Amino acid sequence: MSNETVTQVQQQFDSVFAGPARTYANLVLGHFEQLANVQLEAARAYIDTSVAQARIALEMKDPSDVRAYLENQQKVAKELGERTKGAAEKVVSLNQNFVQEVQKVAGESANSVSKVAAKSK
Repeated sequence: MSNETVTQVQQQFDSVFAGPARTYANLVLGHFEQLANVQLEAARAYIDTSVAQARIALEMKDPSDVRAYLENQQKVAKELGERTKGAAEKVVSLNQNFVQEVQKVAGESANSVSKVAAKSK
């Protein structure tokens, strides 16, 4: 095989297989990183809230403190629910963007395969 033929085969391999595989791997890695960050943010918020609530509970000294603590629990539960909803919405959005990007890569890869197939005829 001549150098020109080897170069052409390498270019075709890169455009049909290696290039799209690298792009897809980068998409997966980026998506994983974004999901991990959402989870870490949520975990940090839950930990901070839990520690704060435990500190408040430790400072209770009389029935009025207990009453105030229990009344505040509705507010805390509502805030945690909103945080959970926000995190879930972020995950849904990230997943939708990931699917769109993967479909774009798949479409570009299919076009590359078509072009290579057309050239080889």
